[in-house]
Amino acid sequence: MRTPSFTFRARRMAAGLAWAGMLAAGTASAQQPYRGPLFDAHLHYNEEACDFRAACPYPVAEVLAMMQRAGVRAIIANSRTNEGSKVLAASGDATRAAGVTVVPFIRLYRNRADYSGWFADESIHTMVQQELAAGTVAGPYRGLGEFHLYESRNADGPVAAKLMKLAQARGLAVLAHVDDDAIDKLMAHAPQARLIWAHTGIGGAPVARVRELMKRYPLLIGELSYRPGLTEGNGRLSAEWRALFTEFPERFVVGSDTWVNGRWSQYEALMAEARQWLGDLPPATARRIGWDNAARLFGLRDPD
Repeated sequence: MRTPSFTFRARRMAAGLAWAGMLAAGTASAQQPYRGPLFDAHLHYNEEACDFRAACPYPVAEVLAMMQRAGVRAIIANSRTNEGSKVLAASGDATRAAGVTVVPFIRLYRNRADYSGWFADESIHTMVQQELAAGTVAGPYRGLGEFHLYESRNADGPVAAKLMKLAQARGLAVLAHVDDDAIDKLMAHAPQARLIWAHTGIGGAPVARVRELMKRYPLLIGELSYRPGLTEGNGRLSAEWRALFTEFPERFVVGSDTWVNGRWSQYEALMAEARQWLGDLPPATARRIGWDNAARLFGLRDPD
């Protein structure tokens, strides 16, 4: 009697191990990084990276090579000063060779002092109008920002209101580093503006609040660099964000936020991290967030 019983248990154990192996293989397969094209919807080529007069720690050829290795096929370029974005937009031969499309935005900052008072500074409004009139070598500007509002009440500043209305009238996207209360205020000035919420609230607005704003404003898009709680300690996508992306698959984009040179030194790793958590989503959703949503916003074709 022992032999049949032992054989039965052995077979059952073997079957269990085989099934566990299949599950593990399936889990590993489901967690492969996203391998499609990326649209970096939050990139700065600031004067720290290359001031175009003296030092240039990250020349155009080097940053484009990093993008190419990372599979980044398009970028929103917004820089302090705007010279950085214009240089990228003017590098047509180099960007074509790297397979990177530059979507230029007008940054509202001529220097760091502008960060804290632009929303009430009429000279910023004048500068934006001048930049729009001049355009870039690659064509017209497609958006305004990134701009910061460290207090949400400043979203009602006279220049903030003017620029939101200008963006709506001209069909320009806006990249705004603001809290959730400022989203309500900015959208009140221009309900049909296409607003990209930098970091989807870097202060960590609760997912329930993000969901509320997504439902309220159909043109609101969440950019995901630096977003607290997006991933768990192992780099995998958190359950609450996976649920949010499933509910709003066409409302989020990825970005690097190369605001300091340390982010440029980590650029390929940052894009690899995005690919890792995108791999936790169904392939169609990962593709939308990684590429399609931003590409559709600016009318870009799929890369070859």
